[in-house]
Amino acid sequence: MITLAWRQHRRQVLFTLIGFAVLAALMIPIGISMRHTFTDLGLPECVRALSRSDVAPATADTCEGAFHQFTNRYGNLNLVAVLLLVLPMLVGLFWGAPLVAREVEQGTHRFAWTQGIGRRHWAMVKFGLVVAVTTIAAVCYGLGMSWWVSPLTQAAREGRLGFVVFDLQGVAPIGYTLFAVALGIFAGTLGRRMLPAMTITLVGYIGVRAAVEVLARPHYQPARTAEFPVLGDGRMPMNRGDWILSSGVRNPDGKMVAPDAQIVCPPDVQGPGGRPCGAELGVQPGAYNWQLYQPGDRFWLFQSIETGIFVALAAVLLYLALRRIRRLA
Repeated sequence: MITLAWRQHRRQVLFTLIGFAVLAALMIPIGISMRHTFTDLGLPECVRALSRSDVAPATADTCEGAFHQFTNRYGNLNLVAVLLLVLPMLVGLFWGAPLVAREVEQGTHRFAWTQGIGRRHWAMVKFGLVVAVTTIAAVCYGLGMSWWVSPLTQAAREGRLGFVVFDLQGVAPIGYTLFAVALGIFAGTLGRRMLPAMTITLVGYIGVRAAVEVLARPHYQPARTAEFPVLGDGRMPMNRGDWILSSGVRNPDGKMVAPDAQIVCPPDVQGPGGRPCGAELGVQPGAYNWQLYQPGDRFWLFQSIETGIFVALAAVLLYLALRRIRRLA
C-alpha cells in the first residue's frame, strides 16, 4: 500500500520540488541583496542601539533615516510577501483536495477497497504520506522565509508581529499547511468531486485564516498600554518591533479625541491663532498620547499558540475525514 501511494503521488512530489527550486532561485539573490544593503546602511548597529532605553536622540534620528532609506528601496517586496502567503493554501488545493475527491470521482476507491485493503488502512497510509511530505515542505518553507524576510521585519516598526510577515516565518507555516491539507482531505469527503472539494478548501482556508488573524491573534495575551504627554519631545517610550493595535490622543478624562493619531507639541510652540497646540482638535490641557500594543518579545509565544490552533484544527478535520470515508459508497 505504501508503494502504491508513493507511485500515485511521486509526480506531485516532483512538481513540488521543482516549485521550491524555482522559488529559491528567485528569492535567494533578493535576500542576499537585502542583507548587504542592511549591513551597508549600518542597520545592525541601529537595531542594537534602539533596543536600549538610553539611546541618544541624535542616534535615534540617524537610525530612523537609515531605516526609512532601506524601506524605500525594498518596501515593494511586501507585495511579494503577500503573494507568498498563498503557498500553504495551494498545497491544500493540490495535495489535500484531490486525495479523496479524485479517487471517488474516478471510482478507483472501489477497486482499492475490494483488494484486501480496508478503508481505514487505505486512509491512514494515504493521509500519513501526504502529511509527512507537506510537513517537510512546510518546515523548509518556514526556515527559508524566516531567513528571507528577516531584514524587512527588522526595518519595519511593527517587527515580526506585523501582519503578513508573522505568517511567513517561524513555525506558523507548518500549522497553516497542515490545516490546508486536512481541510482539503475533509472537503474531498464532502464534495466527492475535485472542483467542489477545491472550492470548499479555498473558501474555508481563507475564512478561517482571516478570522484567526483578525479576531484571535491580537488577544492571545492581554495587550499592554503606553501613555506619554502631548507636550514634550515626542519620543514614545516603546521598543521598536512592538505591534501597535490601537492608538490615539485622549483628554485627561480618558475621552478619545483623535483616533489613530499622535500629537507632539514642544512646550514653546502654539497652534493657529495663538491657541494651545491641538486645541482645534478638542485637545485639552493635560491630554496624552495613548497606544495599545503587544510587545515584540511575544513573537514565539504567539507563533506557538497560532500553530497549536491550526494543528488542532487539522487533527479534528482528519478525524472527521476518517469517519466520512467509512460512510462513502
